[in-house]
Amino acid sequence: MSKVILLSFDIEEFDIPEEYGEKIEDATKFEVSSKGLDLILLLLERLKIKATFFVTANFALNHKTVLTKIAAHHEIASHGYYHASFSPEDLEKSRQVLSHLTGEKILGFRMPRLQNVNDKAIERAGYEYNSSMNPTYLPGRYNNFFKNRTAYYSDNLLNIPISVTPLLRFPLFWLSFKNFPFWLIKLATRLTMANDHYLNIYFHPWEFSDISRFKLPSYVKRHSGNKMLERLEHYLCWLKSQGEFIPFSEFKQNFLLPNLR
Repeated sequence: MSKVILLSFDIEEFDIPEEYGEKIEDATKFEVSSKGLDLILLLLERLKIKATFFVTANFALNHKTVLTKIAAHHEIASHGYYHASFSPEDLEKSRQVLSHLTGEKILGFRMPRLQNVNDKAIERAGYEYNSSMNPTYLPGRYNNFFKNRTAYYSDNLLNIPISVTPLLRFPLFWLSFKNFPFWLIKLATRLTMANDHYLNIYFHPWEFSDISRFKLPSYVKRHSGNKMLERLEHYLCWLKSQGEFIPFSEFKQNFLLPNLR
């Protein structure tokens, strides 16, 4: 497989301020995410880039028209039923809701906040791939430094961890993109793609709305709104020279089956 880029966006209720004690009305949660999503879709259309959108069933049920529009050009995968809460039955319920709304088979799952989730339960719920793990160490968030860094099978479920660099495991995800200079992000991207032949990087639509009024740490609010959109465009234009953008389902299709490894 030539070098490929798995670009994804987690479409969810904007509830991150509640992690820091600020209560947010549901209407505001949807509005902030929707504004950023509109800008993302326009950018991807202009750059002719395909992405995978991990969507909560709650968001999808409240934005059916937008979901249909996305599904016409990109892949839809599950991000659970609600972003702020989880129960085991949500795995299958969210897949069924998204499949019903799009008319498409939903193959992939990503757990909100990349929390631990049982591979067997994901497979039983009807998914073929899972992208719910950041294989690095971030105090208070992830402790996965010694887990598999690249894509691997767990029985018949393909796990596709978020990309980190070899050795040091520098994380290539939205917070790094917000807080580190471009030269470092590009260097880490090159090292990762040279070693793995693919890149798995994700963002949230709410990052591309102006979130400066909310009570969030500076490392979360930094480069929000149009500044973040400009940074993403710069990065995506550069990435187009590094590999081909494909949806997760295509990556899954081309990845070796367990009995062929």
